[in-house]
Amino acid sequence: MAQKKTAKQKYGDGTTYKDSSGKTHRRVSSPGTKRGDAYCARSFGQKSKDGTRSEKLKQRRKDWGCKGKKSYK
Repeated sequence: MAQKKTAKQKYGDGTTYKDSSGKTHRRVSSPGTKRGDAYCARSFGQKSKDGTRSEKLKQRRKDWGCKGKKSYK
């Protein structure tokens, strides 16, 4: 039986994913930049119905260096 991938292996910085049209994209984060600040502020309020953050969101915010609404290197 195949091992389950961790959130870091699946959603971590540098991993790839395919969009709906089949094109491959690479996940790239830019911590400590204006772009990073915008991402952190935008994702700060994202929570599921039970009030928790998904594993994917937690990993992406970690890769972006988010602390609250600000991004740090």
